[in-house]
Amino acid sequence: MNNPVESDSNTPGDASGAGALLVVSAHAGDFVWRAGGAIALAAERGQRAKVVCLSYGERGESARAWRQGASLEEIKELRRGEAEAAAGELGAEIDFLDADDYPLRESEELIDRLVHIYRDVQPAVVLTHPSIDPYNGDHPAANRMAIQARILAQAIGYQAPGEPLGAPPVFFFEPHQSEQCDFKPQVLLDITSVFAKKRKAMECLPAQQHMWDYYTDLAKRRGVQLKRNAGPNLGFTTDTMGEAYMRLYPQVTGELA
Repeated sequence: MNNPVESDSNTPGDASGAGALLVVSAHAGDFVWRAGGAIALAAERGQRAKVVCLSYGERGESARAWRQGASLEEIKELRRGEAEAAAGELGAEIDFLDADDYPLRESEELIDRLVHIYRDVQPAVVLTHPSIDPYNGDHPAANRMAIQARILAQAIGYQAPGEPLGAPPVFFFEPHQSEQCDFKPQVLLDITSVFAKKRKAMECLPAQQHMWDYYTDLAKRRGVQLKRNAGPNLGFTTDTMGEAYMRLYPQVTGELA
């Protein structure tokens, strides 16, 4: 069956080409909660899936470990191990830039490192945070650096190895409190077939165990919306699970559908 939610070649996790998926994540857990389904879909279809964690989330997203008396370096190692295990469940490669968090400070050095990654991966699709988040300034900072790096990676005169980047679409994954972040679910991705993998990846992150059920419930709600927007008689079931995304750039198409 041709799933209309995934038929656009510029949809996260689509396999109409062999291009890679690149995910720029502020912290070590963000990519799992927000884009785990898209990552798992891409990996299952044979696409390269690459996650870049700008930080480990060691200061702002590891409260349990701090309360248990762990040191900063111990927490970094803990979060790195959790994120590596989660990426393994999803079938993704993962890199850590260890840029510190709370705050995640934007810098030319970090942007340049991202440019090198863009040039190496040559992504067909990019996923990152939305540009607004009044609860967590690290997320908009990651957004700005991811977009700036994409722009620079396209410039033939920018000094970095590899060929200049094309124009991969950029999708913003859903933040924790979407209404406060001006997030509108413009793209609903069917992740039913890989949700079990996403749940296993979430369970690799006990430092944020309170998120497991939250993002399971969110996937159910987005699944309901996915069915409603796709229309009747398309084979979706009561257990359909979804992820929501926003587009940054216009969709380019020869047919409105």
